[in-house]
Amino acid sequence: MKTLSPWFLCLLLMISAFTSAQQLAPTSQGCPTAYLKAAIDWPQISFDTCHTGYNPHEFVLSPATVGNLTLRWKYTTGDAIVSSPVVVNNIVYVGSFDGKIYALKAKTGMVVWTYTTGGEIWSSAAVVNGVVYIGSTDDIVYALNATTGALLWKFATGFFVYSAPTVANGVVYVPSGDHYVYALNAASGALIWKYATGDLVVSNPAVVNGVVYVGSDDSFVYALNAATGALLWRYQTEAFIHSSPTVFSGVVYIGSGDFNVYALNAATGALLWKYTTGNFVEASPAVANGLVYIGSADNDVYALNAATGALVWRYTTGNVVLSGASIANGVVYIGSDDTSVYALNASTGAFLWKYTADYYVEPSPAVVNGAMYVGSGDRNLYAFGLDDAK
Repeated sequence: MKTLSPWFLCLLLMISAFTSAQQLAPTSQGCPTAYLKAAIDWPQISFDTCHTGYNPHEFVLSPATVGNLTLRWKYTTGDAIVSSPVVVNNIVYVGSFDGKIYALKAKTGMVVWTYTTGGEIWSSAAVVNGVVYIGSTDDIVYALNATTGALLWKFATGFFVYSAPTVANGVVYVPSGDHYVYALNAASGALIWKYATGDLVVSNPAVVNGVVYVGSDDSFVYALNAATGALLWRYQTEAFIHSSPTVFSGVVYIGSGDFNVYALNAATGALLWKYTTGNFVEASPAVANGLVYIGSADNDVYALNAATGALVWRYTTGNVVLSGASIANGVVYIGSDDTSVYALNASTGAFLWKYTADYYVEPSPAVVNGAMYVGSGDRNLYAFGLDDAK
């Protein structure tokens, strides 16, 4: 909430659009991202529809340079930020508990537009084909013009929408606290199907090879047919699931409130391995170069062998880690409730850099075009870069 090949191969498509070409750009993980233009974007939470959290196109920031990151700008919203920023066409989109969705210039933080909903924004945006899709605690999923912020359509669910929408093949997949996973027409907002889980859903769905994967507070991981919503399989953990699935190379990786990180066969739901941390796991995993990166409420960030679940390294922060990891060019970026965002060596876990905000850092960072963006409970959206890249 996917009969599919054990490996996810992606086609390179060229599509004409006005005077310039767009292409469906594959990551080296084999998962298609959104349609990209000349600049590389971070268009959905965890970068792509597989939720790998891995940007293979970042070459400015590296283990050698990330220690020189400096604050370029910060923008103060009206309340806490748990929405993860996304970046498309040099615009950063993020939501706030003040009920607003913000579009800010990536280089300066200047406001392009804001849109006010009737609730708090926990959801992260997906920005695809010129449209911003995002949920609110007013129970509504919104589609906004990415350039102007004008409302295109809205769809009412039966409860708060905490989850980030995932957009694939012209369909918006978004869960709600009313226990349902919805599939909506991306152009019109019309309902295509909905599937009832056994409890509220805050997990962000991954969509891969015609299958939707998602976790629920009823302790199950679901795999649904993306076209029809039919159940393909479900796997039960021993507690709630707030973590979002990451799907790579035929494996679903996800955390659970039972302290475990799970690796499941994406085609069947069979357990491949599980790794036990010291506390509940609400953070979402990221996968890159044979490792799974995930935080735990035991204050630690873990790097696990993706094939076996064996521990490769762990790094201890000063508080629970609810932030999803983001990976780019050999660096892991992740926030902690100790109020800091960290950069760690992806191979060794060695500390490279951190920035301390004024309150918790729970959103997953976006790392794109030589910059890193992340929000905080202190109401600020932060943008970091290298001095010589301003």
